Amino acid sequence: MRKQALVGIGAATAAALAVGYPVLWRPRCLTWGASVLEVCREMPGDALLPTAPLVTTRAVTVDAPPSAIWPWLLQMGPGRGGAYTYDWIENLMGLDMHSADRIIPEFQELKPGDTMPLGANGPVMEVAELDPEKALVFFSQDGAWVWSFGLHPQGDATRLISRNRIQPPDPSPLYRLFSLYVMEPGSLVMERRMLLGVKSRAESLQRSQARADGD
Repeated sequence: MRKQALVGIGAATAAALAVGYPVLWRPRCLTWGASVLEVCREMPGDALLPTAPLVTTRAVTVDAPPSAIWPWLLQMGPGRGGAYTYDWIENLMGLDMHSADRIIPEFQELKPGDTMPLGANGPVMEVAELDPEKALVFFSQDGAWVWSFGLHPQGDATRLISRNRIQPPDPSPLYRLFSLYVMEPGSLVMERRMLLGVKSRAESLQRSQARADGD
């Protein structure tokens, strides 16, 4: 009886989460850390995929100026500076991610048109827009994904905003359920870690620069 009760409780909990997620938790999942203004504000790259059915806007405050954040964004990517998230998860998908803890000079010369394959079978991301220390936009060559970064100074700090606009490859109901309950929460876990990874690295760089200036 106890085992049956536990199974019943587990099933009821799973059902409650399944029903409650789209209404109660999904908005927070898609907009973690971002204000209403940041979610509604147009960002560079939005016009590349204006009718995307899935849009996420996530953000973090970095206690550093844009100049301390920008180098970490420029060198992101497989075989480059990594993604500052859970490398072991990225590498399970064959992405060759190794998150750097230093600025790598040879990866600081990014320009529009440069491409970045995400694994052997993944999308190829192309630099669509680049406004130094303000905005960086990647657009997948299959036209299904726009990933934009925006840097917005706030006093001595900076708001780092990441927006994804995605056209799912499969319109079937089964894929939509998979995206809703697996891909979206998973993207929050990975992107939150990435934003916090950039934050910690940029703040460390800013402290190092401040100490150097004080010597």
